[in-house]
Amino acid sequence: MTSQVPLRDLDAAPRRNRGDNAWSIAGDLAYLKLMMVNVVFYGHPREPDWVLVDTGLSISADEIMECAEKRFGSDTPPRAIILTHGHFDHVGSAKTLADRWDVPVYAHPDELPYLDGSTSYPRADPWVGGGTLALISPLFPRGPVDLGARLHTLPDDHSVPGMPGWQWIHTPGHAPGHVSLWREADKSLIAGDAFITTGQESAYDVATQELEMHGPPRYFTPDWEAAEASVQTLAKLNPELVITGHGAPAKGPGMRTALKRLARDFREVAVP
Repeated sequence: MTSQVPLRDLDAAPRRNRGDNAWSIAGDLAYLKLMMVNVVFYGHPREPDWVLVDTGLSISADEIMECAEKRFGSDTPPRAIILTHGHFDHVGSAKTLADRWDVPVYAHPDELPYLDGSTSYPRADPWVGGGTLALISPLFPRGPVDLGARLHTLPDDHSVPGMPGWQWIHTPGHAPGHVSLWREADKSLIAGDAFITTGQESAYDVATQELEMHGPPRYFTPDWEAAEASVQTLAKLNPELVITGHGAPAKGPGMRTALKRLARDFREVAVP
């Protein structure tokens, strides 16, 4: 049994640093790596219409704001913050940023209990294998997080506020209300943690960012049947570009081949 699907034939998505610390991978898409997680900026540089997808750790707010000001201009808040899910490394700075910017935060309705102060996530499983991060995962915050009046439900029509041409797709498993974002026009996919491109259980893998196809982080994934169905749903889209919550962006035929293999052999290569 193997724990990963190597992307040996995959091209990493071309990226460019415009001097704002983010990596631009398309005209209106960039990501910022924050220790162990990525956040995504949607919007053209120096233009006011932009959106932040996920918010990193609780210590990430200042770094995100500094990057956003360099990229979009000072006094240029986003239209919204979109959360793929509510785990600590994706929602850590959400309340701070939403309050500073005076903007709404959107999430799937099934994720709201973990974001309105009422419910904590299940305890992490340190015995999933893979390395140091898995072993220390019970120490990671589980909530509850309370975003208060900033919190809103994603629209029923699957549109994404502030991101015309995109739609949200419910991709549960890693979290009950996990969503991925999809743009059909150029087949761009913001996958969150539905699948990722590094071995998140290993501190070494997180540091080296070797490009590999993985299922969701094992220590925080309670529903493997739903996670498998979500990967299969995303693989059928045949994306051209993927940005995941952990690991570098990837593109092209090799990525699609590996994603389809992950979907096909999910129980053998992803489930602990």
